[in-house]
Amino acid sequence: MQVLYPRCAGLDVHKDTIVACVRCVSPPMHQEVRSFGTTTTELLALGDWLAEHDCTHVAMEATGVYWKPVWHVLESEFELVLANAAHIRNVPGRKSDVNDAMWIADLLAHGLIRSSFVPPQAIQQLRDLTRTRKQLVRELSQHSLRIQKVLEDANLKLGSVLSDVLGKSGRAMLDAIVAGQSDPAHLAALAQGTARNKSAELREALRGRITEHHRTMLRLHLQVIDALHRTLAELDAAVGKALAPIRQRARLLTTMPGVSDLTASVVVAEIGVDMSRFPTAGHLISWAGLCPRSDESAGKRRSTRVRKSGTWIKTTLVTAAWAAVRVKSSYLRAQFLRIKARRGAKKAILAVAASMLTAAYHMLRDGTEYNDLGCEHFDRQDRTKTIRRLMKRLQDLGCEVPVQAHAGSAS
Repeated sequence: MQVLYPRCAGLDVHKDTIVACVRCVSPPMHQEVRSFGTTTTELLALGDWLAEHDCTHVAMEATGVYWKPVWHVLESEFELVLANAAHIRNVPGRKSDVNDAMWIADLLAHGLIRSSFVPPQAIQQLRDLTRTRKQLVRELSQHSLRIQKVLEDANLKLGSVLSDVLGKSGRAMLDAIVAGQSDPAHLAALAQGTARNKSAELREALRGRITEHHRTMLRLHLQVIDALHRTLAELDAAVGKALAPIRQRARLLTTMPGVSDLTASVVVAEIGVDMSRFPTAGHLISWAGLCPRSDESAGKRRSTRVRKSGTWIKTTLVTAAWAAVRVKSSYLRAQFLRIKARRGAKKAILAVAASMLTAAYHMLRDGTEYNDLGCEHFDRQDRTKTIRRLMKRLQDLGCEVPVQAHAGSAS
């Protein structure tokens, strides 16, 4: 097998240790294995050791977050390759740190490692911010559910009357309950806006058994929620600052149905704005885990389920797709309804998410806004096929309808 990189190295990265294997084909041909720590001093020593052997390429596994400091130290001196651990598994029964490092070096030398997508430093920082924001929003939802659990334990049916327990009306009532108020009439009088029309329902819902324990639990959860809101405000400011250099590219994505400013920032944080890393839109869709897997044996396709990858961007795009299919007279809605009739809503929404990512690829690559093909795109694409399908449907229903085209219609 042809050797593509005569001087390369493989790293088996762990939390506290790194086992490095240098593989040199050019005379004198040799392999050398050495262990290093993961402190900055040890990583610099690792870089010097690799430079002494004139290594040009270095490969490592994507092991949690432990590969990141190694990458940051070595990326300015070597051509780095980050490998998916599932793609470079060693032969069973030969598992050790030294063997892993030698195996990675051998695969790299022959060009058998497919490099994972590692965005630039600025995009990595933006990605950290958007992912942290999503985690905080999840925590907010969890504390909201816990507050409702406490209210149910106190037999306060506030969630059955108000659509948002933590809205203006609900928050005013919760603060009053924490302060010691338990009179249903007084609590119901705190309603604001349209909630005032539900005074009778509120008085009945707020008639419960409130103990000091319930007030303590509500106070603690509300304090955490207030802290999370303050943190979210700071995080949004940091996201805006990190997004400033590429804000114009992110705004292009908002011209697509279902894509808000927040969704655009998440998409840009996950895939970046430089689409040269992905040869085609299909490569990007495969990386995001939005296309059917290739699993065929003996001429039979065993599975077409999508792969478990691209968790962060996949969930964001699926959420945006549900919003996009609600926009009438749009291509995405027409695509959803077309596939839903044959394959079901779940497969249809994944197809819409893949279409949105395809559009995002071309928009970011070319710097253009979204151009909707319209809800009649599929009918225009094959008008004759549509007529035959509808005629067959009418015949199945027992109808005989003569086909007569209008004078102005295309043949």
